[in-house]
Amino acid sequence: MLKKLMTILLVIFLLPFVGHGQERVGLEDWLRQAQIFLDRTASYAAVFHKRERVKGWLKAEETVYLKFKKPFKVYMKWIDDPGKGREVLYVDGWNKNRILLREPGFMGVVIMNLLPQGAIAMKGSRHPITEVGLGHLVKMFGDNIRRGLRSGELEYRSGKEGTVYGRRTQPVELIFPRDPRNGYYCYRSIINIDIEKRVPIRVQVFDWEDRLIEDYGYENLALNAGLTDVDFDPRNPNYKF
Repeated sequence: MLKKLMTILLVIFLLPFVGHGQERVGLEDWLRQAQIFLDRTASYAAVFHKRERVKGWLKAEETVYLKFKKPFKVYMKWIDDPGKGREVLYVDGWNKNRILLREPGFMGVVIMNLLPQGAIAMKGSRHPITEVGLGHLVKMFGDNIRRGLRSGELEYRSGKEGTVYGRRTQPVELIFPRDPRNGYYCYRSIINIDIEKRVPIRVQVFDWEDRLIEDYGYENLALNAGLTDVDFDPRNPNYKF
């Protein structure tokens, strides 16, 4: 009887640690699966939703049709206000590594070549175009997650499955030390992982004051979309450069 009681108490004592271990394995397993999916993906297209806090102000959501092809080719077209009609093309190694921008306005259309990290290109954005895409997103959070797990500084929990952009997703909340001196990207984030595709289709990022600073979403994500060099050519008849 005593032996049975001790066994029950031991199981109860170990349950929290076993559960945490399973979650840890699950989190690291997801990172590995996401990387495998992206390594096998030559190109993708999506409706990209972007909302950022810039200079203290949370901007309106931008809706952009996004095309991406390896090694690094990006085409973006704003399909709704704000910015409707804007087009951006960036191909690593082409156009002197500058962005080709088409910007419609009240005074007509302006076409410019811009440095990715220049003041005009970065106006109203937290990241340069060279950081666009799922690959950068998974790598950045992967580095933070692995470091947080190794140091024991990461708290995380899974939420209930839900639907985001018509896809079944598993939300995961990550909480890092609330001190920027620790070197993590953010204080808190919520990642919605597509259960089938294993990649994040929405990410919400919160700063050290727990304010939303970034909200990115990938709607109608088509992996291995069969994009060709024509999709990243300014002479494409569907573009207006």
